[in-house]
Amino acid sequence: MDNNDHRQKNIRRFEELADRARQNCIYTYSTFHSRETAALAYETAPEREITIGGGPENGERFIVRFGDPEELSYEEAFPVLLILIEPRQMKFSETLTHRDFLGAVMNLGIERDMIGDILVRDNSAYIFVMEKISEIICSEFERVKHTAVKCSIIEELPEGLKPKLSEDHITVTSPRLDAVLSKIYHLSRTEAKSLFDMEKVTVNGRICRNPETMLKENSTVSVKGYGKIEYRGEEYQTKKGKTGITIWRYV
Repeated sequence: MDNNDHRQKNIRRFEELADRARQNCIYTYSTFHSRETAALAYETAPEREITIGGGPENGERFIVRFGDPEELSYEEAFPVLLILIEPRQMKFSETLTHRDFLGAVMNLGIERDMIGDILVRDNSAYIFVMEKISEIICSEFERVKHTAVKCSIIEELPEGLKPKLSEDHITVTSPRLDAVLSKIYHLSRTEAKSLFDMEKVTVNGRICRNPETMLKENSTVSVKGYGKIEYRGEEYQTKKGKTGITIWRYV
């Protein structure tokens, strides 16, 4: 299946979920997708009907929820659980990587789209999974490589794994998106514009194809291969007509 076929398949699936949410007056959920694939949901339904989540704030894999909270008049959590997988005896543990944990989970017969982000620290993994497969993991997951492990469901990531933000103040010709990205990532304006052609830029989870987009306060911008920022707004105007802005970088 080529990229276009894969894209159309995901769009059709999102359309089905959006239609089912409207017809049955319920929330419907996708499985896990990359940031870019999840953003395709905005081509299938109004923005008010779409919520993207199910992982850490600076994650790479997300679930799309369809359903307008105002019309439904209730809220509902994403069907996602966070599982901690850790060695039973840390001193005898091998060095375990993201690939090791992912491979061991998939060896249980679990599909990749059931698994979200995997964060590894000190040979332990924090794995976001669809709720319906959590019992299989907790009951059957016993070993990663040659290391015996145990599983437990936890409420949230430890502080050390939560995203950290660094505040920056920069001066740009305007808060136009290509100008901001050019300054932040030290790119020429042509290089910055090429990111939009390759659909590598998302604003608030939605693919942005227009480099001339003017940023609004509190917008979150992700650029594949470069990082993620939050635009906090304008601070001042210089005598030469440039604009001072504040951004927060995810580090």
